[in-house]
Amino acid sequence: MSQIETFAQMIADSKRTVFFGGAGVSTESGIPDFRSESGLYAAQENYGYSPEELLSYGLFRRDPALFFRYYKENLIHINAKPNAAHKALAKLEQNGLMQAVITQNIDGLHQSAGSRRVLELHGSNWRQYCMGCGARYDLAYILDATNCKDGVIPTCAKCGGMVRPDVVLYGEGLDSVVVQSAVDAISAAELLIVGGTSLAVYPAAGLLEYFRGDKLVLVNKSQTPADRYAKLVIHEAIGQVFWDVMEILA
Repeated sequence: MSQIETFAQMIADSKRTVFFGGAGVSTESGIPDFRSESGLYAAQENYGYSPEELLSYGLFRRDPALFFRYYKENLIHINAKPNAAHKALAKLEQNGLMQAVITQNIDGLHQSAGSRRVLELHGSNWRQYCMGCGARYDLAYILDATNCKDGVIPTCAKCGGMVRPDVVLYGEGLDSVVVQSAVDAISAAELLIVGGTSLAVYPAAGLLEYFRGDKLVLVNKSQTPADRYAKLVIHEAIGQVFWDVMEILA
């Protein structure tokens, strides 16, 4: 039996399957991984800081104009579409074979594909809120220069406060409710699929420690620290892997 056939059989046999994914899930939708070598180089070359610094809470408060310039130019991809992995996960949920999707991504592509139970560890760039009065805004609001101070920093139409994306910046804590939901989902999982992540970003990567099952599957182009604990490791493009799996499960 091939790796893909084994993977498909594991999904079909599991009663509680959870998916945990990272940037690699969306790169096949044309969204670059800002933490990659090319992303690191571009950030240093064009903005003078590393991506982690540019997306830190400290820089956001110190130089919001630079933060929003980098954020708008590099982390918003309104034309990106769900790829085969997003669509497969949504289909599995619809068929009762996927209990939850836990993602480190902020692009909303899982929801666009049709997934309903999506736990966004790092928030979503489709949601914005005023730091002054808490008013909520959509992505289009901060992209409209007429709503922004000097055409860059979004300001609230109600109180004039700064509007920020509802995402977790470096130096900020994860939402405790979302984290607890993710812990509960992983703890109850019979099969945990980890895909498109190097498992290098903490505390999110630490959630794997709550998995109590014996069926761990890793799908990632490169090796991860958790490979040695997995029942199955597939070092291939995640979109193609899920496309092949769904062909078998159809």
